[in-house]
Amino acid sequence: MLTSQDTENADCKLAKRDVRKAGLAARATLSPVERVERSLDLVGYAGELGVEPGSIVAGFWPIRDEVDPRPLMDALAKTGCSLCLPVVIGDDLEFRRLDQDGALEPAGFGSMAPGPEAEVVHPNVVLVPLSAFDQDCNRIGYGKGFYDRALSELEKLTNLIAIGVAFAVQEVEEVPMEPHDRQLDGILTDHGLLRAGD
Repeated sequence: MLTSQDTENADCKLAKRDVRKAGLAARATLSPVERVERSLDLVGYAGELGVEPGSIVAGFWPIRDEVDPRPLMDALAKTGCSLCLPVVIGDDLEFRRLDQDGALEPAGFGSMAPGPEAEVVHPNVVLVPLSAFDQDCNRIGYGKGFYDRALSELEKLTNLIAIGVAFAVQEVEEVPMEPHDRQLDGILTDHGLLRAGD
């Protein structure tokens, strides 16, 4: 028998699916040239992130028509941060140190990352991909929960900063949230940095 909680959860999942589709549809309207230009615009806001030199920053390898965080990652590396990339291991993400001359290999879902010989690290700054976000820095990912689980685990190990990275066109009016969903500390887009609580 369905409880009211079950019904609420089902309604939230449907609402999330619709919001995800809206964010991805908006992202798909950008031309390849616009995506490159807007991804490069992120670099101009790197200083606003407040990332301390020496931080371990997890970026991500862009897939499909995602924003490309690699120029931003390069800018953060030049301030003294070390970088890592996520790899899908079963139902979880493992973060592997990204060395300047290190080889990359396929890491699931069309992404690339250092191979199993790379050092596994625990980043204290995570650049988070997303399909849609709202003004309160709530995000919707792609529905698999990889980042929800990873952020939850990393928060037990370090004073974590989680920043969503997206195109401004992916903003929606409201992201439906469930109890396990984590609000991000900020969202960086080609229009600048949106901070939680602003």
